[in-house]
Amino acid sequence: MARIAEPRPAAEPSSAVQQQRRDAILQATAALAAQKPADQVQMNEVARAAGVALGTLYRYFPSKTHLFVGLMADRVDRMQDGIQRRKVPAGTAADRVFDVLSRATRPMLRQPHLTAAMLNSLNTADATAVAEVGHIDRQVRDMLLTICGVNDPGPQDISLMRLVQHTWHGILQSSLNGRIDADETENEIQLACRLILAPLSEVPS
Repeated sequence: MARIAEPRPAAEPSSAVQQQRRDAILQATAALAAQKPADQVQMNEVARAAGVALGTLYRYFPSKTHLFVGLMADRVDRMQDGIQRRKVPAGTAADRVFDVLSRATRPMLRQPHLTAAMLNSLNTADATAVAEVGHIDRQVRDMLLTICGVNDPGPQDISLMRLVQHTWHGILQSSLNGRIDADETENEIQLACRLILAPLSEVPS
């Protein structure tokens, strides 16, 4: 049976050395997937580029889906760090969310193979088998609600922000598939934010 089908959870690093190995795997994955489609990226070449044993790679990432979702989670962590360092933008909730998503979108579109690999893996992964799927969804949602100043979101606020996330992913996919250009991508993200977030709890001035 192929390793990708093994029903076992991914291991978490328990030491600084193990974290360094995991980080090296993610860096190697990003470099390889930036050059070619995900289906051409082989697990053994990722391990070789990262300087780790193949067994070590599979310990942290039991499948290629785990690998690209893990990379997406790492990018979301970096995204949050960047938001925390910047001054909160002025404007409505839609303006603030658009600012965050447009900043995230531009570098993603400059690496279409890598972005497609992360999005496809995130959208097809079983959240019960790939724990980081839920982590990514919650982190992005909470990040966007916080930037809006909604610190005690109600069920509708959470649902609205989830709709923004789903719509953003769809717009990104359309751009990656060549259906819309970069300007249309940005305009549609902005429009989606305005339409979806109109009922969001009022943003403090």
